[in-house]
Amino acid sequence: MSSVAEDRPGVAPGVLLGVDVGEVRVGLAASDPLGMLAHPVATLRRDHEGSADLEEIADEARRRGAVLVVVGMPRSLDGTERVAAQRARRYAERLQRCLEVPVRLWDERMSTVDAHRALHGSGVPGREQRGVVDQVAAVLILQAALDSRRAGRPAGAPLTARKKPRARRSRDPDAKDAT
Repeated sequence: MSSVAEDRPGVAPGVLLGVDVGEVRVGLAASDPLGMLAHPVATLRRDHEGSADLEEIADEARRRGAVLVVVGMPRSLDGTERVAAQRARRYAERLQRCLEVPVRLWDERMSTVDAHRALHGSGVPGREQRGVVDQVAAVLILQAALDSRRAGRPAGAPLTARKKPRARRSRDPDAKDAT
C-alpha cells in the first residue's frame, strides 16, 4: 500500500474515484485519466447486510485503473467527527480492505447541500434529485480533491489520521493577557 506518494507534486496523473456515503445510497464519481475533471458514474444501493456496494466500487476502481479513492467525510461545522463521519470512516476502512490502491478521506462538509442546490439551480425537480444527488455530491467531493492535488496539496487525509477537535478556550476573567 502506498503512503503519501500519490499526493506528492509531480506524481503521474491517473484516475481517481470519489465516493459519497449515505445511509441508503452511495454516490460514485470518477476523474478523467489526467486527473483534471470529475464526472458522475453511478448511484449504488447501500448494502448494510453484505458488501455488494463495496465490491462494485472495487470493480470500478480496477476497471478504470484508479490510483486513489477519495471518500467524503461529513464532519460537523466545528470540525468534529460525529455519527455520520464515524460511519463514513468505517465505510472507508471496509472499502480499503477491498482495494489495492489507497483510500483517503476528504472533508466534505455541506457537499450534499451544495449538490441539492446545483441540481435545483439546473432545473431538476426535487423528486428527481433523489436518484442523482449522491452522484453529484461524489463529483463535488472528487473535484475538490483533484483541485487540491493539482495545487500540490494532499487529496484528503489518510484513514489513520483523525483530526483532533479544537480545544475550547476558557474565558477566565482573572487570566492575564499575553500581549
